Order: sequence, then C-alpha cells, then structure tokens
Amino acid sequence: MKLPYEEFDLSGVRTHPLASRAGKARHDDFARPWDPATGMHGWFASLPNLLAAADLRAVIGATRQAVADGRAIVWGLGAHVVKTGLGPVLIDLMERGFVSAIAVNGAALIHDFEVALSGATSEDVDAALGPGEFGMAEETGRELNAVIAGAAARRQGLGQAAAEHLAARRPPFGRLSVFSAAGRLGIPVTVHVAIGTDVIHMHPAASGEAIGATSLRDFRYFTSFVARLEGGVYFNCGSAVLLPEVFLKAVSLVRNRGLSLDGLTTVNLDFMRMYRAETNVVRRPVAGIGRGYSLTGHHEILLPLIAAGLMG
Repeated sequence: MKLPYEEFDLSGVRTHPLASRAGKARHDDFARPWDPATGMHGWFASLPNLLAAADLRAVIGATRQAVADGRAIVWGLGAHVVKTGLGPVLIDLMERGFVSAIAVNGAALIHDFEVALSGATSEDVDAALGPGEFGMAEETGRELNAVIAGAAARRQGLGQAAAEHLAARRPPFGRLSVFSAAGRLGIPVTVHVAIGTDVIHMHPAASGEAIGATSLRDFRYFTSFVARLEGGVYFNCGSAVLLPEVFLKAVSLVRNRGLSLDGLTTVNLDFMRMYRAETNVVRRPVAGIGRGYSLTGHHEILLPLIAAGLMG
C-alpha cells in the first residue's frame, strides 16, 4: 500500500492546564546564588537538588551518616587518583575517620611508593619506551619486590607489608603517601594485582609466587572488609576494570555466606562511565538493598569536592 501526502488532522487534539501537570524540575529544587560568607557549606547548599548535584549531596550525606552510625567506608583507588596529587586529600580523610579500609591496584602502590621516596612519579612513557628505559627505576623494582617477598614469607598481605614498610622507612616525602599514612594510622590496605601489568613485574627480583600469594591474601582481606559494609559506603575511584571485578567477586562471596549488605551505598568516580564500574559497582551489588551513584568528572576536582562536603 502506498500512502498519500496527507496532513494529520489536529482538530481533535486534547490539551490540559499547565498547573495540572507534574514537573520533574521544580522551583524549590533550583540553585541559589552562593553567598561567599557562608563558606563551602553554603556553596553545597546552593546547588540545585537535581541530577548530578543531587547525587553529590546524597553521596556526602550517606558517607557522613555511615560515620555517625559506626558503619564502614571502604575506598577503592586506581593509580590515576595518586598520580593526580590527591594523596594529601585522602590522608586528611583517613585522619578524620572517613576511611575504614583501602583497596588499590598494583600501579597505585607503585606511584604512591615513588611519591614517598622522591616526591614525583609518572614517567614520560613515550620518551622512555624507545630506548628501553620505561619502568626501570632501580629502587621501585628492587625495594617493592623485596617487600612482596618478605610479605609472602611472613604470610602477610601485600598492602599490609607495603604500608608497614613505608611507615617504618620514613621516606623524605612520606607525608604525601597514602600507604605511609595507612601504616601510621593502622588503616588496612590491600593491593590487587594482575600479573604483568605493573612495571615491577619486569624486574629480575619479581616473584610470581610471592606476588600471587600476597595479592590473593589481600583479596580475602578485602572480602572481609566488604562483609562489613551493611549500611556503609564503597567508593570506586578511577578503576575501570580490575577493582570493579574484585568488588563483585567479594560481594558474591559475602552473599554466599548469607551476610547482609542492606543499606549499602556504592559510588563510582571517574571521568567517563565504563561498563564494569557501572555494572559491578553501581548497579548489581545494591539491587534491591541500597543505592548506587555515578559521579562523572575528573578525580582532581570531584574527590576534593566530596572531601569538602564531608567537612561541612
């Protein structure tokens, strides 16, 4: 059947009064101009109660409530969080009681270690790769592999050993190191390693047995952290694949044991939304029992904003 050129008849279209329609953007949720005299607390209060601004305030509220209720707050950190200079912000949160435990990938440990020793990290890969110098810093490979080997011999986790080592070593820039602070404050930290992804795996002293044993022990420690997240908060900051996968497996083990995660709040922070973080952190673990949030933006802006909100 061929259709004719025929205008649709609008004569019977029904309308309704604007006042009878519900609106998702209402005036009482709109932003207000910020008065600098009110400080950061006033700045947060001036935000609109809509979309990402509402989520930001909800995340801050859930985190503060978790502290008030004596619930756990676990932070998962990718390497980019350390590389963008956020160690001092995280350390301040640790000292103020907003961190119950920390989980990182192997690269985050490496960058934190180099910051502690030299006050700098993140080499120029493009310049170093051609001459075969990428990842060949002597102290990083030798010392961290020795820490891992010692941890395996003592049946410690990788993160625990690294935190204790840096806290005892007192490196020149230890005040900037998350691991040094964790060792000093007694906050547990775990390291979750994929073999071959980190520069210290290229070092002759690297032991697959030691790396595997200590990181597997850290997975079991991490699962015990997750088991205490009923009414708590889990942050995934800057890990697109590894930590979301580790978190999901830990959640599965906790559920397998019949332990409750009711009231759990999960938060993903990254500059783009990625499948595994959205699925394994924000959606699946809290389905029917809690709330998940995605805050999209640069870590070096978002994390200090959240920290400022927690101080209000």
